[in-house]
Order: sequence, then C-alpha cells, then structure tokens
Amino acid sequence: MDLEKFLTEAVARVQSQVPVPKRAIIAASGGIDSTVAAVVVGRALGERATALFVDTGLLRKGEVERTREVLAGAGLEPHVVSAGPRFFEALKGFTDPERKRKLIGETFIRVFEKEAATIRAEFLVQGTIAPDWIESGGSAGPGGPATGGSARDTIKSHHNVGGLPSDMKLRLVEPLRDLYKDEVRALARLLKVPDPERQPFPGPGLAVRVVGEVTPERTETVRVACAVVEEEVERAVKEGQIPRPWQYFATLLPVRTVGVIGDVRTYGDAVSVRMVESLDAMTATALPVPPEVLRRIAERITRELSGKVTRVLYDVTDKPPATIEWE
Repeated sequence: MDLEKFLTEAVARVQSQVPVPKRAIIAASGGIDSTVAAVVVGRALGERATALFVDTGLLRKGEVERTREVLAGAGLEPHVVSAGPRFFEALKGFTDPERKRKLIGETFIRVFEKEAATIRAEFLVQGTIAPDWIESGGSAGPGGPATGGSARDTIKSHHNVGGLPSDMKLRLVEPLRDLYKDEVRALARLLKVPDPERQPFPGPGLAVRVVGEVTPERTETVRVACAVVEEEVERAVKEGQIPRPWQYFATLLPVRTVGVIGDVRTYGDAVSVRMVESLDAMTATALPVPPEVLRRIAERITRELSGKVTRVLYDVTDKPPATIEWE
C-alpha cells in the first residue's frame, strides 16, 4: 500500500465528510487504531475536532495515565470523561457476550452524544478497521454493519460496529475502515505516533475479559491479573526467554475451583492466561511459553489475588477455531 497516497486521500475524504464549519468529536481510547484516526482527523479538521477519552471503569491498571501520555505524544490533548458507574449499571445482570458488547457500544454513543451536544458537534470519529466490521457480520460500504444488512456471519459484534444504536444522532467518520492492523501500524510509523507496536486492547475493555456478569469486583480481579501478565511477559522478553507476543492478557472465567492456603480450604475463581502472535488480528497463533514463565505468572496471580483466584490456566488455542479474546 502507498501510505502517503492513502494519507492524502484520507485527509481529503474527512474534509469532504465534515465541511466547514461543522465539528466532530474523536473517540480516542489511546489504542493504535483510534490514535491514528485522531491524528488523521486532526490534520483534516484542526480545531474543529475534539478528542474525547472515556474512562469506562473497564480499563487496565494505569490506563488513564498511559492514554494521556500516548495522546499527548501524538499531539492531542483529550477531554477525559469519567463514566464508570454508567457502564457498570448498563451491564448489570447481563452475561451474554453479544448483549454485553452491544450495551457497551450503546453506552459509549450516549456518552458521546451528551458531550457532542455541549460543543455542537455533529460527527463522531472512530478508529474502526476492517476486522471490526468483518467479524461484526458487515460489509465495507456505508449502511453495512451499522444497520445490520449483510450476508456475513457475525462472529462477534464489535462495540463500535454492531453495538451502534439505530437511533444514534451523530454521523460516523471512519478514516481507517478499510485497513488491517498491520497497515494501521505502518501508517502510525509514518505519522510518528508513539509506540506503534504496542499490543491491542479491546474497545469494550476488561468487560470482554470478565466472562459472565461484569461487576466492579470481578473487573478489579481481572485488572490485577492482566497487570501481572503484562509485567511478567515484559520481564521475560527483557531476559530473552520469549519473543514479544502480539497480545498477552488474562481472562476471568465463570468457574469456581477449590484451593488451599496453608491448611485452609479456599474456593475461588479461575483465570486463563493467553499469549498470541498475529499480523492483522484475523488469525492468531498461541505461543509456546517456557514453564518457568508460566509458573511465575501463576504464582503472582494467586498470591496477589489470594483467596480470590485459586487456579491459573494457559490457553493454547489458535484463531481459528477460537477468537483472540474470550468474548
């Protein structure tokens, strides 16, 4: 792909979609997709675009601070909206992963609509890329996945595609819609976006790593487990024990399992650890990991979540047949 040509055309396309003096808000999560989309739209619209970062309460440890740094490094100063209670309330009582993703998508839109109204913005910029609408059962053209009209099978409804409510008031701008992850990263390098190789983090956040009902307590459990996995993987990479995985994280399972602390019986949760290699997120290979690395991860998770997590598993399933995230 000729990235310079793509960038020139993308900027022109955004300027055509959002004519002067219209304004847009940018859904800026700090992930590589939304950050690249924000930089492209910033070039196109300048001060007519406002970056919004929503703290959903479903973020990883230190994510708010890390996102501020990433966006600042890309020349963006986001407006941060704290909306954790709203997301947990929306998810209360629901366990079906499709329903959860759609509820998260709708909640995002309602937050964006409220913020957009204060600055009279009519457009919403998203970092949607090709795997998002493909897995959501959509087509490449407008009116495809967002309206549900498609012959594709829905693997999972991405919150920014299948989770869009039919009555949303904002008009979508998706400058990266036809790109795959490796192409987005190449564009990020061209734009000098900080850390273009950082691992992906799903838009619904830790909600897709809490299998079953999403509660503040269960979210905090998987937040700690994910932090341990990231820290131990980075240590193993630094020590030359493993190559850096494309993505690495923990998932909290809806399974209770017997354990023992000293001479005392415990009954806690099970966590699954996953590390995969991929290029474009359409397929992925589970990585073989030295037993000593997995043992360190299991020891830390069960120690730091003592009495809460009693068992740690390692997921060796490729994509396909599995998806990268559990939900």
